[in-house]
Amino acid sequence: RLGTLGLAGLSLPTLFASRAAAASRGPNPLKDKSVIFLFQQGGPSQFETFDPKVEVPSEIRTVGGTVPTSIPGVHFGATLTRLARLMHKLTVVRSFTTRNAGHNIQPIVSRFSREANIGVHYSRVAGATRPDTGMPTNAVIFPQTVVPGAPGPSARGNLAATGPYSGSFAPFLSGAGGELQQDMTINIDRERLLDDRRELLARLDRIDRAIDARGNLEALDDLQRQAFEVLLSGGVSRAFDLSREDPRVVARYDTARYARKGQWNKVNRGKKGYYTAQAQSIGKLLLTARRLCEAGCGFVTIHAGYAGVWDMHADGNNLNMHDGMDAVGRSFDHAVAAFIEDCEARGLGEKILLVCTGEMGRTPKLNKRGGRDHWARLAPLLLYGGGMDGGRVIGESTR
Repeated sequence: RLGTLGLAGLSLPTLFASRAAAASRGPNPLKDKSVIFLFQQGGPSQFETFDPKVEVPSEIRTVGGTVPTSIPGVHFGATLTRLARLMHKLTVVRSFTTRNAGHNIQPIVSRFSREANIGVHYSRVAGATRPDTGMPTNAVIFPQTVVPGAPGPSARGNLAATGPYSGSFAPFLSGAGGELQQDMTINIDRERLLDDRRELLARLDRIDRAIDARGNLEALDDLQRQAFEVLLSGGVSRAFDLSREDPRVVARYDTARYARKGQWNKVNRGKKGYYTAQAQSIGKLLLTARRLCEAGCGFVTIHAGYAGVWDMHADGNNLNMHDGMDAVGRSFDHAVAAFIEDCEARGLGEKILLVCTGEMGRTPKLNKRGGRDHWARLAPLLLYGGGMDGGRVIGESTR
């Protein structure tokens, strides 16, 4: 069964064929460059994150107060204390807009990306897989990737969309089910995989003998052999296996302390376990994304939003701004700060670009329940790495 494992309906040999075709086009301009897109689905508030407003009327004022950053005169929302200390490494864009006020998966998939996951465009240049390891160059990871039994995924859109392009460039969806997921996630059944490897070795041995007997390669072409070798090497599964990481590093990324079960059950998203799963998983998701990039995956989308944990209307489904930022802001702050500190220590600031944003922002005016509603004209955008200088604030908002 492993020999025909599919990625978006394609066999591994097909993926290697796509990669071989891409390689034939010439040198790879994306060598050692990666992007991690942390998608804050639901619509994070610019006011309670990176563009707080203080000297304004109370119905607009940032909920919970602010915290000064390492750049004089620049403040963040009060829950982002660790990121505030790292502002000299960050770029904040205060004039970013998605032109969208509805729940979907923009800007990852939109008309501006030709209805394809942005990572598809990366793979079209870099090739669908890495030639030496078989690592997909485009991947999407969910809380289920790192927390067995976590609810979802629920993305309100097709994160595997390829638009007008070949399905061979579709991202590997880890945590979204499927045969490939069963064999390549960190929740891998090692004993079963070992048995499968033995079976594959025996199969390869039989095929090799058939080739020798016939004197030709009809029994197995080069791409099929390469696919088998990738599965036998286990390079992809190793990238997902956090037990191979230094336990001290894993501990620094751990955000489970922010999961307060029952604390947020007064709204439907809390009852479904979405806030708890966000808090439990976001740190490990960023660590997994870093490992994937180091292993050759060039574009990693992290979906931790469950169709809207950043949605803070203060209604039956969603928390108000104060409780919502407590539920998701603190774990987000810890996870992203741990990622930045880790990348700085490893010298990855030039190689990996981290992008944090959602599908929209939130209204300047608080509603009567203490929530903010959908807003298309501004959305928070945080950037780190990619060789960019830190300590910059780009753009300005008046309200």
